[in-house]
Amino acid sequence: MMSLRHSHPQILVIGDMMIDHYLWGACERISPEAPVQVVDIARETTVLGGAGNVIHNLVALGANVCVSSVIGDDEIGNELRTMLSTLGVSHEGLILQEGRKTSKKSRIVASSQQILRYDRESKDPISDTSAQAVVAYATQIMGACDIIILSDYGKGVLTPIVTQGIIQTAKALGKKVLVDPKGKDYTKYHGAYLLTPNKKEASEATTIAIVDEASLHEALLHLKHTCDLACSMITLSEDGIAIDDGTMRRFPTVAKEVFDVTGAGDTVIASLSFALSSGMRMDEAIPFANRAAAVVVGKIGSATVTLDEIDEYEASLHQSDSRAHLKTYSEIFEIVTRLKGKNKRIVFTNGCFDILHVGHVKYLQEAKSYGDVLIVGLNTDRSVKVLKGASRPVNTQEDRAYILGALEAVDYVVLFDDETPYELIKAISPDILVKGGDYEGKMVIGAEFSGELRLVTFVDGKSTTATIERINATATC
Repeated sequence: MMSLRHSHPQILVIGDMMIDHYLWGACERISPEAPVQVVDIARETTVLGGAGNVIHNLVALGANVCVSSVIGDDEIGNELRTMLSTLGVSHEGLILQEGRKTSKKSRIVASSQQILRYDRESKDPISDTSAQAVVAYATQIMGACDIIILSDYGKGVLTPIVTQGIIQTAKALGKKVLVDPKGKDYTKYHGAYLLTPNKKEASEATTIAIVDEASLHEALLHLKHTCDLACSMITLSEDGIAIDDGTMRRFPTVAKEVFDVTGAGDTVIASLSFALSSGMRMDEAIPFANRAAAVVVGKIGSATVTLDEIDEYEASLHQSDSRAHLKTYSEIFEIVTRLKGKNKRIVFTNGCFDILHVGHVKYLQEAKSYGDVLIVGLNTDRSVKVLKGASRPVNTQEDRAYILGALEAVDYVVLFDDETPYELIKAISPDILVKGGDYEGKMVIGAEFSGELRLVTFVDGKSTTATIERINATATC
């Protein structure tokens, strides 16, 4: 994850652009005019949909995005261009076609439940002139792009002229093309790097009923060979993602709660493309995409995901590498700012945690019980020597931080080099500051920056010093 934070790949998205429009409200009665619900609309929102949702996901992850598509010369088209500009994405690659209606899908949501959708759009294939204009624009900028995404929503933009024009140009430049396909005939995607159909779509395209591992593998190989793919992939909803790039592998999903699967496929192809173009191997990129999708299905409506949200989600599963919990001063400040915006109660404590023992673990578990997020300030090796003497620490700061990060109770670990955590506490301003019971009646550094001070009684006889003394005594014997 950390390797992706400073990654800003250039990604080209081509496909069906649209606007997702939401009317949010509550339903408390039935209409006297007809047996239908009456929804009292409280607010109205619009987000980019279709290929636009892929773009929005990429921007949220930190990618630089170029786009090409065909829209109508209409009011909705103007709205769409404005939305792209707001995201910082150029709309110069949008081709206007006379008589075409820009897609807008409106949904009425009452009490978090979608009860109606109505669409305004054109679904006919774009003209050959428009198709050639899309290919021409893509060809012009493709050399500067790291990866190309074809996002097909079946609205007529990705005709064979467009798909084959893009794929062949990309192959000549050594660029990967990832496709989110639509329909039953995948021949127009021939030569792409990979496709991302779900199980139902793959079954329809291959005419293979996917009911077990054998049929899944058969479908993967069928797609790989008939479409001349470098890698064959099928998304399996709650069962994860399966691929075959010479060997078949399945990557399990990690979703905890599912509220709305709208746009989950967009998130998968966006996050997968972001990871691959940032240098991740496929076996790293797919779990990353799985985690991104797990965050999105926990939201309502077309949604996006950030690296911070993926990081937080992974930490909540207690499946992350310990290093994902280790943060710098600047990183923890950004995380704290975001968490406070979500009204999370932040707990802070600090220490040397040299040789981890049961007293440490129980202390940290109790500290975590006081709030939602526990941040541990960890003394560097230099500051431990100042406090404990030249023979300490026994374990290096890297080892101590890694072990702390592996504990279920600990959310984040931050190293500090000062003799006290004063500046760190000041920067975090935790809701709760936790110290050991031996601070009873004493002044606690940084207490003025916390909402509340709590003292935790240590476990009798459990300390790093006592552990070292027992080790030395045993060695002497």
